[in-house]
Amino acid sequence: MTAHPLSLAVETPYIWRARRPDRRHRLICFPHAGASAGVHAPWLPLLPPGIELAAVQLPGRMNRIAEPPATEFAPLIRVLAQALRPVLDGPFSFYGHSGGAVMAFELARALRDRGGPQPAHLFLSGQPAPAAQDRVPQLHALPDAELVAEVVALGGIEQDVAEDDYMMGALLPTLRADFTLCERHRVEPAPPLDVPITVLTGDEDPRAPLDTLDGWREQTKAAFRTRTFPGGHFYFLGHAAEVTRFIGDTMLDSTMAGRTS
Repeated sequence: MTAHPLSLAVETPYIWRARRPDRRHRLICFPHAGASAGVHAPWLPLLPPGIELAAVQLPGRMNRIAEPPATEFAPLIRVLAQALRPVLDGPFSFYGHSGGAVMAFELARALRDRGGPQPAHLFLSGQPAPAAQDRVPQLHALPDAELVAEVVALGGIEQDVAEDDYMMGALLPTLRADFTLCERHRVEPAPPLDVPITVLTGDEDPRAPLDTLDGWREQTKAAFRTRTFPGGHFYFLGHAAEVTRFIGDTMLDSTMAGRTS
């Protein structure tokens, strides 16, 4: 396979983007706990032609490592509503995994409430529906060693990274802050969105069991469906081609708005 000509470029503190002159639709990705915008770089050569990828970079990681990570959800969403304005033009969809799914959902709500542009589609990955969130064990208050062990078991950190004291010294504060941010947040009741929602999950995900997902159906008046892939919480790492093909084809399929399965 030849090298893909696109790469994620830092455009603003919050936006990394791989601009495409042939863009028909934009996928805006929100990171899971501890992750940076760069986690989505491997998707660039896999997305269908016409899909431009933009990724959200939060404080406390990589080029923003010197900044304190976000600690309160509502202020973060207010900041994102302004900071992401450069990529909220034309057709766009949101994808978020785990805590990033909650960010994507809450931002769609905030934009709706402000009369702003709405995503054409919400792809919510590896995250229980709001009413089922408390069924999943909370990790943010665990001692350091236990927190790291849990994330390693989930597949979010490689064992050799977990054993590197220098790397974990840099990663652990942001990882804990991100889990605290998302696990303490509660989605408040509000009218459902008019945006189609697709829930993606691994069939063996202990953080988003299959019977915790259907409640997302209540959060939209538009189409809803689930798509299950083989694997655990980080199923998308082992099935990137299949996941990106499904997301890209859904984004480009104008008939999806009429589906309710």
